Amino acid sequence: MTWVNEVTEEEVGLAVELVRRGLDERKLRAKLGPYWRELVEVAKARIRARDKFSRSDLWMDMEGLRYATHEVVARYRAERLKEFGVKSIADVSCGIGIQLIFYAMNVERAYGIDIDPVKIEFAKRNAEKYGVSNIEFLNADSLSPETVEKIDAEVIFSDPARPPEAPERNLEGLLPSPLKIYEAYKGKTDAFIFDLPPQIRREKVPWKGEFEYVDLFGAINRLAFYSEPLAKAERSAATLPTGARLESDPDLENIVEWIEEPGEYLYEIPQSIDYADLINELFHAVGGEMKMLLREKRRVLATGDDEIRSDYFKRVYSVLAVLPFHPVRINDFLRKEGFGRATLRISVPERDYWKVRRRIEANLKGERRAFVFQLKDRAIIAEAL
Repeated sequence: MTWVNEVTEEEVGLAVELVRRGLDERKLRAKLGPYWRELVEVAKARIRARDKFSRSDLWMDMEGLRYATHEVVARYRAERLKEFGVKSIADVSCGIGIQLIFYAMNVERAYGIDIDPVKIEFAKRNAEKYGVSNIEFLNADSLSPETVEKIDAEVIFSDPARPPEAPERNLEGLLPSPLKIYEAYKGKTDAFIFDLPPQIRREKVPWKGEFEYVDLFGAINRLAFYSEPLAKAERSAATLPTGARLESDPDLENIVEWIEEPGEYLYEIPQSIDYADLINELFHAVGGEMKMLLREKRRVLATGDDEIRSDYFKRVYSVLAVLPFHPVRINDFLRKEGFGRATLRISVPERDYWKVRRRIEANLKGERRAFVFQLKDRAIIAEAL
């Protein structure tokens, strides 16, 4: 039994209402009773999770919310696994259970294992919320021989916790380590899926398979490693929610060229495609005359004189001007053209971003929004199409 078994849905609903009203600690304690801290934690997680899940009544704490797979990604990956005709799967670090629940919707039998009894209770309740009843939950150490013996699944999935303070991403630093999971379960199956930090270098992963990078709403969200029985290519990238997908093709001619001057249009390339080294595949897929212009950690731009529309692009812009990168010069141009706002797409320390933006947006009036990119010492002023 955990504290979760001692509280009700109605009490969580009350906690959500009280947190939204901004009550202080003393009043929260008085109105919510002995488990007020836990109820407030669930309430805060529900409030913050409104853009992550389609349901507003899921059970989670803030840590569970942080590590939980976004529902759009969970559904996509479950549909992908369905293509292989998998009948059973085990999530050996299931947390609050979101990815497991969506996998379970597409298989006959599923297992959810977590060493934290509170997380297991959250996952059970969340499965009920989604109407999923084919999951066997185990509050246990996923690496213990006793647990391994109980699992009879075609696929082993693990989304391990990743300490944010780690200086370099590697398998040994994840909890539980995929190396240990593989060693424990390799006698039962050769089909594994590991959710990994997107920043991890591929040479750190010792198995053959596919690295799939997932972009969600324009930003890198997940990296899944699929062992060989589940691999479709060496590398892939999926852009969600559109579902656009690219796979590596070593037989393609390299048509990627670089240029120093922007054309009439900018094409913003999703991070997933960049992380997966699939820019050449992208150029082949979309056609048209494009050349690379900029490749930074947070943004990758191609350019050309054709208005090319594609689900593979994060966004397409029309280039309006190229100026020296000086806030006053940029501001003067924007005022003359009737822009009211400017979004900076530049690599600048966070502490300096708003200082630069305020100078660029000073006294602007109008409804149009400009996007400002930096190419060395020049500013590219563009408007989204």
